[in-house]
Amino acid sequence: MTTVTAGTAPRSSFREVWLISAGHMMTHWYPSTFYLLLPLIGHELGLSITQTVSILTCQSAAGALSNLPGGMAVDAIGRKGLLMAVALSWVGVPYLVMGFSHSYWMLLVCAALVGIGNNLWHPTAIPLLAQNHPERRGLVVSIHGMGGNLGDAVAPLAVGAMLEVISWRDVVIINVIPGIAAAVLLLVLLGRGAGMTVGARPGRSGAERRKVLDALAGVGLLFANRTVMMLSLGSAVRAMTAMTLLAFLPLFLENELGYSPAWAGGLMFALQAAGFAAAPVSGHLSDRMGRRNIIMTSMAMSCVVLLFMAFAGRSPVFALFVAFLGFFLFAIRAVLQAWLLDATPRQLGGTSIGMLFGAQAVGAAIGPLIGGVIADHYGIIATFYYLAATIVVANMFILFVPVPASSPPEAGP
Repeated sequence: MTTVTAGTAPRSSFREVWLISAGHMMTHWYPSTFYLLLPLIGHELGLSITQTVSILTCQSAAGALSNLPGGMAVDAIGRKGLLMAVALSWVGVPYLVMGFSHSYWMLLVCAALVGIGNNLWHPTAIPLLAQNHPERRGLVVSIHGMGGNLGDAVAPLAVGAMLEVISWRDVVIINVIPGIAAAVLLLVLLGRGAGMTVGARPGRSGAERRKVLDALAGVGLLFANRTVMMLSLGSAVRAMTAMTLLAFLPLFLENELGYSPAWAGGLMFALQAAGFAAAPVSGHLSDRMGRRNIIMTSMAMSCVVLLFMAFAGRSPVFALFVAFLGFFLFAIRAVLQAWLLDATPRQLGGTSIGMLFGAQAVGAAIGPLIGGVIADHYGIIATFYYLAATIVVANMFILFVPVPASSPPEAGP
């Protein structure tokens, strides 16, 4: 099998690290906008808390079903510039349709489509960056993660300000424009770029790329890999924490503390901006100190901060803990991804990332639904104790991940 050599890829790809990270920012921009819009949508349609967060559950469930097949398709097709442009467009268009919908069921359909498109991005972009920079895998995957953190941070800040002057439907329509522009830019600059097809040179025929049966065999190999499975399970439970937090924090700030959308957006910005600042630090330290140490420490601190938030309750002190939580909770996403790729055969990178994000999507689908039931029966503060419990469980899975080998195995010729 012909692979992209380590000696040539890094020289041409670091510009692409920044470009791909910018595209990643847009894939997070849309969902982060939607978190802030959920209270307004739920109020307009007369939805309960459980119904409101079920929109996110539908999105994550669709992602859970599509991630693994999407990762296998990425490894088989290989045209990563095209696939990233398709993923970005696929995320933006359903949000545009939401802006014209007055039906709860149509919102669920659009959310499902977003879940499929958004999760096509990660198995395309992350293995490409990691394999082009094996000696700085934690760093470059963290830079890519910073793009997501930036979208998560800036979107609620910008949208919160826009909601002061225009309706949520107008915001959704306006939001589509930068995403489509970014998709075109990715297609033009990366669609035919060298090194964008890992494991295949540009111009190789489809018959020479990985076949479907090979991809299925690779899935079996990954399921037998204890490191991959434990990381996926730990990431799934951590995703329960993160998605439930993102769903309930705006609801709590606006409905319980009486914050305006602009102020709620500002605190969502603080949450994600702290993760943005911490991501490259955690990625670099994980390259030097080991992935396990960074992840377990960050998760333990996340649990402590969540408990402080629950104790603070409806006090204004609650808002002070938001940025501290973001610093620890959102800084380790890229470290988890880098550790997974450390233990994965390079030609199965897309499939392994698809498996990871599929597991995360399952957790993200279940988490808000459980949180909604808890909030409807015991009050919204009770969900923060639930969040602290989930992050403890996630950390237990990380504790039992085997010590990583010095290099990932190869999966056949």
